[in-house]
Amino acid sequence: MNALIEFGKILIPASVVLYLAYLLVRTYVQKEIELRKLEIRGRSIETVLPNRLQAYERMTLFLERISPQNLLVRLNAPGMAAREFHQLLLSEIRNEYNHNVSQQVYMSEEVWNYVKNAKEDLIVTINDSSSEMPVEATSLDLSKKIFEKSVTKSVDPIAHALTELKKEIQRTF
Repeated sequence: MNALIEFGKILIPASVVLYLAYLLVRTYVQKEIELRKLEIRGRSIETVLPNRLQAYERMTLFLERISPQNLLVRLNAPGMAAREFHQLLLSEIRNEYNHNVSQQVYMSEEVWNYVKNAKEDLIVTINDSSSEMPVEATSLDLSKKIFEKSVTKSVDPIAHALTELKKEIQRTF
């Protein structure tokens, strides 16, 4: 029995010391892991931040370029048939979109959906306007019709997408 008590006198303090050493080492390791995570996050932000800013800039430019007031003025050619102009407008919008589609990686899904919806709404407006044009209509006639339809909308999807994009930029920075 005395041997068991002597063994307990040695084992219990040794166990307590071992447990305390374990707690100290574990705390130290956890702090080191957190520091490494913060360091990696800092480096990641340094890398991703310029890309995100560039994505926001490119999407702002995309929305500005496809807005009817800019798109129609930029592409309108005197004497062009409305059907040709219709195809030119759709081709330009799709090219602009395809050129910038990769930027969705850097923005929220909500804002990206606003951008896509703005593009789709413009395509619908152009298609509707084109379908209402007589065969002999010119690009100027189609432009007027597109402007009329754009102005009569209660909410401008492109302006709304730009507003949401700017809000996201402000929330991010």
